[in-house]
Amino acid sequence: MEKKYDVIALGELLIDFTMNGQSEQGNNMFEACPGGAPCNVLALLNKMGKKTAFIGKVGKDQFGTLLKNTITAAGIDASHLVMDDKVNTTLAFVHTFPDGDREFSFYRNPGADMMLAEEEVDPEFIAQTKIFHFGTLSMTHDGVRAATKKAVQAAKDAGCLVSFDPNLRPPLWSSLELAKEQMEYGFGVCDILKISDNEIQFVSGKEDYDEGIAYLQEKYHIPMILLTMGKDGSRAYYNGMCVERPGFTVKAIETTGAGDTFCGSTLNYIVEHGFDDLTEDQLGELLTFANAAAAIVTTKKGAIRSIPKRAEVEALMRG
Repeated sequence: MEKKYDVIALGELLIDFTMNGQSEQGNNMFEACPGGAPCNVLALLNKMGKKTAFIGKVGKDQFGTLLKNTITAAGIDASHLVMDDKVNTTLAFVHTFPDGDREFSFYRNPGADMMLAEEEVDPEFIAQTKIFHFGTLSMTHDGVRAATKKAVQAAKDAGCLVSFDPNLRPPLWSSLELAKEQMEYGFGVCDILKISDNEIQFVSGKEDYDEGIAYLQEKYHIPMILLTMGKDGSRAYYNGMCVERPGFTVKAIETTGAGDTFCGSTLNYIVEHGFDDLTEDQLGELLTFANAAAAIVTTKKGAIRSIPKRAEVEALMRG
């Protein structure tokens, strides 16, 4: 069957309020940046000319309208974005430290993104994609967890590739045990896993990345694992190969959306080159492009609106 979409993602769509200086009175000023990992991933794919759609929920409020308009303007199909008139759009305040690292305060008790219900997920819609992508923010609470699992099952039944990025945010979980459990569910169903250095240490309990990945491979037999190591670059583990490529040195101001941009670049490469017989050179090419795209995003605020075009990424790769 000819697939209508390259990638459909399910999950959180929210506003990231990022610090943007101080007012004359000395009060902190925040900028409202459209955010949420799944749409960051899709926004990159759209910039690369791919067809994408999003499944999720926002509030029927000003922020929800802003988010719907933002993803639609980015070219993401929003026909399965539900607007809830009882619960507000989820908000996250990002506190940035001098070194560019950050911590989050979430306003989500409840927030609309976690109110997506099982009956709001349409399996026939999901069957129309080549790749289905999800994370764990849609696994923190029972209702949305059931909706996510229904979507994953629909993707599996339709023969779609399943992509998973745990995107661990400890403040959102009632316990880290539950977080680990839901990450393990994702490992068990995915074909493509994008995981960060601190997440692999968290789930495997091993300090050494390669040992942590080996643990995952033995336990879950994931065909492709992509490990991101911040400015140190990334590795791909696939078909018995381990390929590493260095990161790019840029003047980073904040890292929001970098991992999602990396993830979107990976999925874009797979849409273009297939998933079955990638060579070592191709994996290297995939990583170099993804590292460069992610580096560019760290030089700008917010994520969806700072996704680079292909020419920008290629210019950085040429140095």
